[in-house]
Amino acid sequence: MPELPEVETLCRQLKPLILHEQILCVEIRDCKLGSVGELVGKEVASVARHGKTLEITLDNDAKLLLHLRMTGRLQWQTGQQVLPPHTRFVMSFSTGKLLLIDPRRFATLTLTNNGICEALINDPLRDYRISRFWRLSRKKKLSVKSFLLDQRVIAGIGNIYACEILYEASIDPVRSACSVSRKELERIAAAGKNILNRAIACRGTTVSDWRDLFGREGEYQHELNVYNREGLPCPRCQGRIQRMCLSGRGTYFCPSCQK
Repeated sequence: MPELPEVETLCRQLKPLILHEQILCVEIRDCKLGSVGELVGKEVASVARHGKTLEITLDNDAKLLLHLRMTGRLQWQTGQQVLPPHTRFVMSFSTGKLLLIDPRRFATLTLTNNGICEALINDPLRDYRISRFWRLSRKKKLSVKSFLLDQRVIAGIGNIYACEILYEASIDPVRSACSVSRKELERIAAAGKNILNRAIACRGTTVSDWRDLFGREGEYQHELNVYNREGLPCPRCQGRIQRMCLSGRGTYFCPSCQK
C-alpha cells in the first residue's frame, strides 16, 4: 500500500503539472468508483496530502479526495499512448492526462465540500504534537507498532515505515504503547520524521508494484534496515533480523537491539 512518502511524492510531482490547470475531460472507466459529479471546466486550486490521502481542491472549493489503498497508483501520460491495463479513471488537462491504475480496484475517489480536518490529524512531517501522542499512548495496551499504524493517531505511516521507525528508535514493536516512556516516544517521533523525509527524497519504496507519477520505481528499498530482511544480519549489532506476525501484519525487527 502506498504510504506517506509515496503519496507525498505524487503530490509534489503533480503540483507543477496540474496546479491552476483546467480539467478538460473526465472518464470514469470503472463503475465501482461511482460518480464524482461535474468536474469538467473546473480549475485546480491546490494539491495537498493528508496522511495517505491526496486532496485536489478545485476553484469552486470542492475537494477531490483520492486514496490509493492497496495497489492504486497514478500515472501521467502525454500524447496518444494506449491506456495501460487496469486504468480506472482518466482526467485530461491541456498538459496531459492523469490516470488511476488499480488492479485490485480498492482505490476510492470522492468529491466533497468538506475535505479533511487537519486539526484532527497528527502528521509526522508537519506540526507534530508529541504531547497528544504521549497522552493517547497512556491509554493504549496494544503494541507500539499497532499504535503507530492507527491512522487516528498518526496519519500516513504504514507497515514498511513503522518497522523502520521502530528499528531506528531501538524500540521492540511488541511492547505495549503505554509502556513506552515519553523520551522513547520522542525518539520514535524523531526517527519517523527522519525516515519519512529520506524516503520522500528517494521517491518512496518499491518492494512490489509502487511506481511514481512517471512510472519510475522508488529507491528507498535500498536503504531499508529490517523490512523484508528476515535472517540477514542487523546493520547495527549484527544480530539476526526476525519476522513475526503482529496484528495480522508481517513485522521485521532485531530482537538483540530493539528493547
